[in-house]
Amino acid sequence: MKTLDKVMHFLIHNGIMVTIGVMCLVHVMLLVIFSVAGSDFLVKFNILSVIVYILCMLLGKYGHLLTVYISIIVEVTVYTVISTYCVGLRCGTYCLLFSIVPIIIYFGTFLFKGLKRWIIILLLAINFATFVILYVGFVNVTPYYSVDPSIQLSLVILSAFSMIFATIFYNAIYIYSSELDVKDLELRNKKLSADAKEDVLTTLLNRRGFLPLVEPLMKNNKAGKFCVAFCDIDDFKKVNDSYGHDAGDEVLRHITKLMRKEMQGCDICRWGGEEIVILMKDCNIESAKERLETLRKNIESIPTVFYNKQIFVTITIGLEENMKTYKAPEDIIKAADERMYYGKQHGKNVLIFEDLS
Repeated sequence: MKTLDKVMHFLIHNGIMVTIGVMCLVHVMLLVIFSVAGSDFLVKFNILSVIVYILCMLLGKYGHLLTVYISIIVEVTVYTVISTYCVGLRCGTYCLLFSIVPIIIYFGTFLFKGLKRWIIILLLAINFATFVILYVGFVNVTPYYSVDPSIQLSLVILSAFSMIFATIFYNAIYIYSSELDVKDLELRNKKLSADAKEDVLTTLLNRRGFLPLVEPLMKNNKAGKFCVAFCDIDDFKKVNDSYGHDAGDEVLRHITKLMRKEMQGCDICRWGGEEIVILMKDCNIESAKERLETLRKNIESIPTVFYNKQIFVTITIGLEENMKTYKAPEDIIKAADERMYYGKQHGKNVLIFEDLS
């Protein structure tokens, strides 16, 4: 599958060059057939067509895709008319008109946007009108060159091949590219969903991702006890002022790592700025106190290393256990926040787990 993916990626990103190469190869084969048939005029015309496609390769290489697009359509249309006049309908060269229908649609959708896409409809209408004129106009006309049945069969097979190849090729790369677009869209949606629920800097939950985790616990009477801790980094503004905002970001990431390690099994949310809220499920206030005190000491003693500088910070924590009086997640979070604020006003770097005011 990896090999197929690589091939399809190559074809999608190099579709115009592949198209030019195949069209050039078709005209080389037509050149050989008409050489055997003794049709000097069509030999010369196929040489001219090969030259056109070589020029298209150069134009495509330098990004002149619209010129290449128009050149392919004009060349095939003109060639179809002239070859039908020269060898007649029975040789099937008019089928080459159908070979450019997928090309008109596939590349047209990339080249034309908005109302300009009516150009695609116009080109398809011209293509169909050319076919009708050829089929009606030359049905009883004696061809200029009389070719052997074997040559006639070769021309029919080659024209049919061009038509079938174009249909299969462009449908295949369109379907595959559409699948890639769908997968890419799904990945983007997942990322957007993750971004909507996660903090970009720390990858912790944000409020939108955190609050829906608390609410079911409050509504479920059978749920065990749980606690909420509201943490705030002490004097965080001084860190930014002294070391810069990049250092402040690194401090936040460092504390996040320590919290994830020490508070395994808990849901952690960056509430805003330097504020972090921790949801401790199936945990009473006594066990919560023990874990949070260990966390506070670790943060105090383990510095953030930033460009060979050691930055020591501390946190103040407010802790509250869920009670029946709390009706919404914001209620218990506010209670923990008020305890944290009390700790800020009375020394910082502490864990407050009861109302002291």
